[in-house]
Amino acid sequence: MDVLSDVMTVLRTGRPFAARFAKSGPWSDHRIGRPNGFGVQLMVRGTAVAVTEGGETFKLGPGDALLVPHGAPHLVADSPDTPPGPRCEPGHAFPGAVLRSDDPDATHVILCLAYELAPNRTHPLIGTLPDFVHLPADPGERPGLANAIAMLDGELASEQRGGDTLVPALLDAVLMYLLRALLGPRTVECRFAGWATALADKAVGPALEAIHAAPARQWTVASLGEVAGLSRSAFSRRFTEMVGQPPLAYLTSWRLTMAARLLADTEAPLASIARQVGYGSEFAFAAAFKRDFGTPPGQFRKQAPACDPAAEPFGREAVAV
Repeated sequence: MDVLSDVMTVLRTGRPFAARFAKSGPWSDHRIGRPNGFGVQLMVRGTAVAVTEGGETFKLGPGDALLVPHGAPHLVADSPDTPPGPRCEPGHAFPGAVLRSDDPDATHVILCLAYELAPNRTHPLIGTLPDFVHLPADPGERPGLANAIAMLDGELASEQRGGDTLVPALLDAVLMYLLRALLGPRTVECRFAGWATALADKAVGPALEAIHAAPARQWTVASLGEVAGLSRSAFSRRFTEMVGQPPLAYLTSWRLTMAARLLADTEAPLASIARQVGYGSEFAFAAAFKRDFGTPPGQFRKQAPACDPAAEPFGREAVAV
C-alpha cells in the first residue's frame, strides 16, 4: 500500500458509521465528544454552521466538509441563533428522530461520517491535525471528491440492496479524497505541522513512502537518507524535526503498529508476524512488542477484539426531522 492508505487501514478499527440527516425549519444538533473518533460533516443541501465548545464558528455551504480528527464535541445548526438541540452520538439515532429513507422537501441535507481509531496508537498524521478542519467545496479542483459525496448521499438515501458493501467503500473513498486535498497544496496553506508536512516534503516524504512500502526491510538511517537524497546527519535531523521521532524510532513504532493489527485480525503464527514486520526472530519481536505495548504479543492477541467486518453491523441511518 501507499503510505496514506497504509496508515488509515491499520489505524482504523471496526466498521465506519454514516448517517444522512434531512431537515427542514430551525434545527440544531449537539455532537458529543468521542475520544477515539474521526468525524466528518458533509453539507449536501442548504447551509449550516458548526460551533465548537470554544466558540469558533464554521459556515458550511453545499459541498463543504468539516473534519473533526479528534472527535471533539461541537454543535451543528441551521443558524447560530437556533437554540441547542439534542445530544447525539454516532451509532445512535437522535432522540425523537423519525427514521426514513429520504425527505425530498428537506431544505437541509447533511451527512455525518465517523471512524473509530485504534485507542492505543495515535499516528502523527492524526495527532498533528487541529481539532477542526474546514474544507470549502471546490468541484472544479476536486471533482473526485464531489462525485464520491454525491454517490454516498444517493446510496444512503436509497437504502438499496448491497449497501452494506457499497457504503463503507464510499466512506473510504470520501475520506481518502479529503485527506488528499488536505495533504496536497493545502498542507502549507492550512499551516499543518509534523507528519502532514513531512509527507509533502521532497526529502522526508519519499523516506516515509519507502518505510511503508517495505517495513520489513532492514533500513538504516544512511539507507533512508539515500532515499531522501540527503546525508545521514542532515536526513536524521530533518526527519526528526518534521515527524517528531527519529527515523528508526518511527520505523519501530510503525512495525509494531502493524504487528498489533495482524495479531488482532489474523491467526498467523508469531514467527510469521515477526518476519512480516522486520524482526529476525520471534524472541526479538516479542521483546520489542512487550516494551512498546506493555504485554506479550500472545496475551495481546487473546485480549484484542478482532476487527471482523461481519462481527458488528454497519451503522447507517437516514434521518428526517
